[in-house]
Amino acid sequence: MRILVIGATGFVGGRLVRRLADAGHEVAGLARNETAEKSLADAGVSAVMGDLSNPEPMLRSLARFDAVCFMPRIDFSQESLVVKLLLDALAGSGKLFIYTSGTGVLNHKTDGAWHEASYAEDDAFTPFPRVAARCDTENWVRAAAGRGIHAMVVRPPLIWGYGTARGLAALHASARSGAICYLGAGLNVMSSVHVDDLADIYALALARGVSGALYHAVSGETNWRSLAAEVARLRGLPTRSIDFAEAQALFGNAIALVIFSVCSRIRCPRTRGELGWTPNADRLDIFAELAHPKFMAITDTRPDDLEYTYGTRADLIAPGKRCN
Repeated sequence: MRILVIGATGFVGGRLVRRLADAGHEVAGLARNETAEKSLADAGVSAVMGDLSNPEPMLRSLARFDAVCFMPRIDFSQESLVVKLLLDALAGSGKLFIYTSGTGVLNHKTDGAWHEASYAEDDAFTPFPRVAARCDTENWVRAAAGRGIHAMVVRPPLIWGYGTARGLAALHASARSGAICYLGAGLNVMSSVHVDDLADIYALALARGVSGALYHAVSGETNWRSLAAEVARLRGLPTRSIDFAEAQALFGNAIALVIFSVCSRIRCPRTRGELGWTPNADRLDIFAELAHPKFMAITDTRPDDLEYTYGTRADLIAPGKRCN
């Protein structure tokens, strides 16, 4: 199969192109500059030169591919515009299209408290206004099955592996405060999946996914206080509960808002049933991952870059319209 991966130079996209190439597919990635092109070449992947802010060259390239996997990390409004253009270009082709959403659409704002809600793929929910646009994009993709596109949605939670995960890195970086910090009671839970198990889901969806389907990706869940306790043990520090204002100052607004202040729990019966997916038994221990040398070397975080995507705290407090 000839597959274009949009977002191929990112953490998930980078693992996916390797997974697909190893399976014998002809894989190309979208590259917006020579640095990205070289990164793809080093992974044995060809490049389609283009930029999502000027998508016409990318759209012209679609004729030579059998499938498109869309997984860039961009603002939701830009994301919806690009996905609409891709769906219009693919209409009537019968080609495969996989859109990557995220379980941020399911978040419950708890400021560190536990919440009972846990969602399977087709459970109804009420998103917050700022992420409702992403629900609309999910629905457009799933409805594209009626436009002659074999279109699907993958909705991953916290993704970890190889010493990479924004929330886990932030826990380690909080050591600069003299303690490993969590918000409120720290009992809020976030589902998670190893990046290679997530890549397996994309590969299975390309091979046997049902047109119009939504697939969750989850291999475990844990609360932030337990993760903080393990980081504290590794670093020989105490733990400390902080309020939202201090979390903003310590972690940055976006990380405090969409990682440490929410409860986000999912299940994946459709993924397991239709795709035959199960996570690798050697990729289940997120606590062992906390000792990865890349995490242990962290002394600070870079300024967070999610502000433009998630907005302000008020955007996660007022509920929006109901969504399936």
